[in-house]
Amino acid sequence: MKTMNMISRRSFLKAAMAASAVSALALTGCGGAASSTASTASGAAASSEAASSAVAGETFKVGIVNYVDHASLNQIVASVESRLDELGKEKGVTFDYADYYANAQADQSNLNQIGADLVADGVDVIVAVATPTAATMLAAVEDTEIPVVYSAVTDPAAAGFDGGENMTGTSDALNTAAIMNLILAADPEIDTIGLLYDLSEDSSTQAIADAKAFCDEKGIQYIEKNGTTTAEVQMAAEALVAAGVKAVFTPTDNTIMTAELSIYETFTEAGVMHFTGADSFALNGAFVGYGVDYVQLGEATADMVAEILCDGKSAAEMPYQTFDNGIVTINTETAAALGFEGDKLGTLKEAFKPSCTEIVEVTTAEDFS
Repeated sequence: MKTMNMISRRSFLKAAMAASAVSALALTGCGGAASSTASTASGAAASSEAASSAVAGETFKVGIVNYVDHASLNQIVASVESRLDELGKEKGVTFDYADYYANAQADQSNLNQIGADLVADGVDVIVAVATPTAATMLAAVEDTEIPVVYSAVTDPAAAGFDGGENMTGTSDALNTAAIMNLILAADPEIDTIGLLYDLSEDSSTQAIADAKAFCDEKGIQYIEKNGTTTAEVQMAAEALVAAGVKAVFTPTDNTIMTAELSIYETFTEAGVMHFTGADSFALNGAFVGYGVDYVQLGEATADMVAEILCDGKSAAEMPYQTFDNGIVTINTETAAALGFEGDKLGTLKEAFKPSCTEIVEVTTAEDFS
C-alpha cells in the first residue's frame, strides 16, 4: 500500500512500545474480556465461507488503520501487531500488516483514501482503531467481503456497529460514575467540575451525559468547554481555570488526548486536577487516568482477527467485547505538583481503592509522536 498517509514504521513502533512499557508493570492481570451485546447475522456471511481454516504457510494481508497518533491508540496498534506475530508463529501462518498500515492523522479525507487503498490492495481484514476509523472502513468495504475488526470504539451500539454488518471488535467503554467518584474521593467538598471534551467525538457523548447526570444527582455544578483543535483545547482549558474549577473530567476523547501535553501544565499550575478516561492521558501529564488496559484491548482485537482468518468465523456473528474497567493511573509528578505526595498520596490512593481494581503510578512521557 503506497499512500502519503503512512508514517514511519520504525518511529511509530518505537513510540508506541515506549508508551506500553511505561504502564506495562501494572497493566497485566486486569479484568478479562466479557462479551457484550452484539447482533447475529441473519445468514451465513460470505466472508465466513471465504475465510476457511488456515493452511500452514499461508499469508494474510491485515490492514491496520490508526485514527491519530497518540499514546492510547499507539498502544493498541503495537499490541495488535505483537499479538499477531505471536499467533502467526503458533498457527504457522503470516499476518502481513507491515505493508498495510496507515495513520489518518485525524483527517477524514485521509481515512477515505486509506479505505479505498486497502480495498484496492485486496486485504483480508481491516483493523480500525477508534470510532471514526471504524465508520469509514465499514463504508469502504460495503461492496466487498472484507471484514472489519474495530478497537477502542466506546459505544458500538450507538455508533451503529451492531446491526449485522460484517464487523466486530473491542470496546473501551468507560465507567463514568466510577471516575466521578474518584473526583469526590480527592475532594469531597468540591462544588463545581469542569467538563472538557470535543463535541464532535462520538466517544465522549454518552460519558459526558453520564457525568452531567452524576453532578445533577450530587448537587454539583458543571461548566462545559469544548475544542476541536489543540489550540481550541488550550483556550478551553484556560477558560476552565479562569472559571475557578478545581477538577476537570475528560472521557476517552481523542482530541483532548492529542492536546494533553499542551494543557496539563496549565491545569497543574492552577491547582486543577484533571481526571481522564484512559491511562495515556496520565502518561502525557494528566493527574489521573481511569479505564481499560489498552494493551489487553489490542491483544483481544488481534485474537478476533485470527479467529476470522484462521478459524473461518464470521465477524458478523462474533459479539463485540467489553472489558472490566477499574485501572487507576496516577501521574506522580503531577500529583506532587498538586500537593499529593508522601503520606497525602498514600491517603489519596486508599480513598481511590473502593472505585478501582488496580492503581498504577507513572511519570510524564512527553513524546508519543
